Amino acid sequence: MASGACTFSSDDIVIKSPNDSRLYRLIELENGLQALLAAAAMCVGMGSFSDPFEAQGLAHFLEHMLFMGSTEFPDENEYDSYLSKHGGSSNAYTESEHTCYHFEVKREFLKGALRRFSQFFVSPLVKSEAMEREVLAVDSEFNQVQQNDACRLQQLQCHTAAPGHPLKRFFWGNKKSLADAMEKGINLREQILKLYRDYYHGGIMKLVVIGGESLDVLESWVKELFGNVKKGPQIKLAFKAEGPIWKSGKLYRLQAVKDVHILDLTWTLPCLHRDYLKKPEDYLAHLLGHEGRGSLHSILKSRGWVTSLSAGVGDEEMHRSSIAYIFGMSMHLTDSGLEKIFDIIGFVYQYLKLLRQVAPQEWIFRELQDIGNMEFRFAEEQPQDDYAAELAENLHIYPAEHVIYGDYVHKIWDEEMVKYLLGFFTPENMRIDVISKSFMSQDSQNEPWFGSRYAEEDISPSLMELWRDPPEIDFLLHLPSKNEFIPCDFSVRAYSTCNGPVNEVTPRCILDEPLMKFWYKLDRTFKLPRANTYFRINLKGGYDNVKSCLLTELFIHLLKDEMNEIVYQASVAKLETSVSLFSDKLELKVYGFNDKLPVLLSKVLAVAKSFLPTDDRFEVIKEDMKRTLRNTNMKPLSHSSHLRLQVLCKSFYDVDEKLCVLNDLYLADLEAFIPELRSQLYIEGLCHGNLLEEEAISISHIFKTNFSVPPLPIEMRHQEHIIDLPSGANLVRDVSVKNKLEKNSVVELYFQIEQDIGMESIKLKALLDLFDEIVEEPLFNQLR
Repeated sequence: MASGACTFSSDDIVIKSPNDSRLYRLIELENGLQALLAAAAMCVGMGSFSDPFEAQGLAHFLEHMLFMGSTEFPDENEYDSYLSKHGGSSNAYTESEHTCYHFEVKREFLKGALRRFSQFFVSPLVKSEAMEREVLAVDSEFNQVQQNDACRLQQLQCHTAAPGHPLKRFFWGNKKSLADAMEKGINLREQILKLYRDYYHGGIMKLVVIGGESLDVLESWVKELFGNVKKGPQIKLAFKAEGPIWKSGKLYRLQAVKDVHILDLTWTLPCLHRDYLKKPEDYLAHLLGHEGRGSLHSILKSRGWVTSLSAGVGDEEMHRSSIAYIFGMSMHLTDSGLEKIFDIIGFVYQYLKLLRQVAPQEWIFRELQDIGNMEFRFAEEQPQDDYAAELAENLHIYPAEHVIYGDYVHKIWDEEMVKYLLGFFTPENMRIDVISKSFMSQDSQNEPWFGSRYAEEDISPSLMELWRDPPEIDFLLHLPSKNEFIPCDFSVRAYSTCNGPVNEVTPRCILDEPLMKFWYKLDRTFKLPRANTYFRINLKGGYDNVKSCLLTELFIHLLKDEMNEIVYQASVAKLETSVSLFSDKLELKVYGFNDKLPVLLSKVLAVAKSFLPTDDRFEVIKEDMKRTLRNTNMKPLSHSSHLRLQVLCKSFYDVDEKLCVLNDLYLADLEAFIPELRSQLYIEGLCHGNLLEEEAISISHIFKTNFSVPPLPIEMRHQEHIIDLPSGANLVRDVSVKNKLEKNSVVELYFQIEQDIGMESIKLKALLDLFDEIVEEPLFNQLR
């Protein structure tokens, strides 16, 4: 019999955005299971930290085995098949302290999906005959990341953690780790069932159900279907971690798979779960990771040492565990930067000294507070299953009232807390990792699971002393200026105008001139203070041959480099800019909160109109492009797509050919090319969202003011052409993987469908999408 009674129920406890139309109810069943009725997700408060040391990856393996049938639904494929037949899908993941399962399905089939889902947590079969296949599935997931440098670094950090520390594990698990356990006489099935019996109970489970039914109906379903989950105490698993995670005063050099140079610094902080209303780590991440004038990024970039810098506590649970928060700073280095890693770290400690001297600034916290509240108030809807999974995890971290608001809130300014955290940013508490393809050492060691080569080095006491108290602070380092892009006007234009067709479905053309064609649509659906502007710009001669293509790419990368300080400041205020080469056109996107969008666009276009590259930045960007080309197609999946496009597209140039031509390009080539590139243009744009028609026209005028050049005639606009394969063609390209250590292979089949035009083209695309949805799950199940 199901334990159907509730010990707690509230419709008012959860704080939600004023623009969130969902109703929420938090209930707790007699078995201890908490459920938020708001796709569905179950988050179990147990993860890889609970792996037995003799069976690495067991929690991940258990996650897989719960999909392999239950007493009520013994067919291994019943759950996935049901979801697939009814327009749904599922996923699961294992973190260090949580395991989360989630799915989405069409509304009318939610109860049937919940019935199957609930049996994961009531009576899974954990069939012996399915275990061997799922070991291979776990191994396959590991093989997909084995050549990933970020994953290799993470495992090196786990491998070099202090003996007995919960982090000193192999979280992924693979065939070897699980087979080794069996060879030692460990019964994996018994171990899985023990893990399940010990931890899969209502006391550490958080369920989220999102459905179109009333809260009363959803509550009755939860009582009926999840009432038989085993009862357990409301606890949080505790893990012992005495002493530091890593040795002090050490540098680790890791051989990279890709052609990269990365400097990774980490500091261990105390767990900050209880300080979420203050978020002192966000304050420090904002300053250490800033890219505006006066920042670490700005000074290191000006010296030609870094191409990117990021800082903060990662979203992965390994970095936000109940044991500790791990604050990281990651920098992609140039060749010269690789030779200057100790100087770079010296600048980091200069900036940290600056932060201590100027003291924590409340105005910076208030900016973060305003941005957080703005994001919460106008949060955009996420995919339902992702949202359910996020809320299920948050139920383990925040009090019930802040399960939504907790990620956004900056409520309490605590200057002393920031000072306290700054005390952990010392050389003694810092771990240094250098990841580089060029790493070579006679004293290298082997990380046993990924097979990575690494070396451990001591940092000299003199360097540690220099970093501990830098003798001076470079005059170029200072705090960021106040953010001019934080919006003030959140009015919704759809409420203030009756102009234009109310039921307008598609954008309409409001400007059609030889230089520019501009489309517009006012948002009357979401009614949020956001807008999207997209511009595709045909450049004269920008894609005529491989040389012009590379010169155009160099121009775009240098343009992005030049405007970075402006667009970064705007991005902090949630106003984003994207500049890229889309097919054969320059694509500019500016999107986000609309209040300061015209200001940002004016600044961006002013830079694009007038900037001229310098020799030092040209060399840095050229080096970065060469490295990117060398890293292209390292993964078999992207390699296969690249090979297909090479066959089909006339202007899809070979990577090796591009590298060869790029080597012989110099600043003088680009300086001669830019005036021609800018001499004639054709712009097609779209403005959609919270902007009136007259505001959209003003945006078009910003463009025309900055680019008063002759229009590019239609016959000179480059058009990409796809090769029409002859009927009955049976072409095969068989190519070896680029990375000889890569274990994965790819088979890609391409079927060319005769292209229709107009509405028939849309219908054909819809039919192909439908066909894809129908065949995906049975095909995957068969191959699995």
